[in-house]
Amino acid sequence: MTDDRERWALILGASSGMGEATALTLAANGYRIAGVHLDFRAALGHVEEIKAKIADLGSEALYFNMNAADDEKRAGALAAIRERFDRSAAEGRTPYIRVVMHSLAFGSLVPFLSEDPKAGVDRKKMEMTQDVMANSLVYWVQDLWRGGFLAPGSKIYAMTSEGSTRVVPSYGVVSSAKAALESHTRQLAMELARLGTGVTANTIRAGVTVTPALMKIPERDAIIEAATRRNPTGRMTTPQDVANTILALSGEGTEFISGEVIGVDGGEYITGS
Repeated sequence: MTDDRERWALILGASSGMGEATALTLAANGYRIAGVHLDFRAALGHVEEIKAKIADLGSEALYFNMNAADDEKRAGALAAIRERFDRSAAEGRTPYIRVVMHSLAFGSLVPFLSEDPKAGVDRKKMEMTQDVMANSLVYWVQDLWRGGFLAPGSKIYAMTSEGSTRVVPSYGVVSSAKAALESHTRQLAMELARLGTGVTANTIRAGVTVTPALMKIPERDAIIEAATRRNPTGRMTTPQDVANTILALSGEGTEFISGEVIGVDGGEYITGS
């Protein structure tokens, strides 16, 4: 059956890395893009370049520079998307959010144990990382579902990493958030199915990928070396690998794939150390 509805993708973390690549790839394949990002003045020029590329692809970009974990900001963004959807509906189209991508990378890269309390994790750092990188997925999906933005065929993707199960000295706080994110995604997949929504939720576990988030990790050089050595393809994962996977998984015939952790790494994870 042909889906003639107006397809939108909501990408949380849309201004760089995997979010940027996915926005451009989906735009090139008929999706309109609603992007959420948090950037300061120096980076806003790049955001404008992304929006221009989306427009050049014949699509539409609706971007929001905001903290994706802020409840009031989330409500404001969804109100703006609702207004845009209402315009489409008035013109005889049926808009819905086909793809939701949660790709937020904003967390504390500090150890649990440090002689200097300021150099280690504390309650504020732990809770902030969990809220942004894990819990915010639940709140966005709640509001999208209650607001009628999701429809049969909608796909939710949360970005995780092998750090959810493996140890890196400075990654402990983020690792715990990634583990929680995977758990949240499983729960959402189950509840969405039991409610008969026709909406799926999966976690994408990308291999080590050169992104702005990776370059902030103190052990990045060792991580890059190990990933390149381990990967049987002889190269690292790229943002485009992830974007291509999300495009493919968002096609028809994938409605029974839900609650999974899907590896996109060329076999890096299974190869071991």
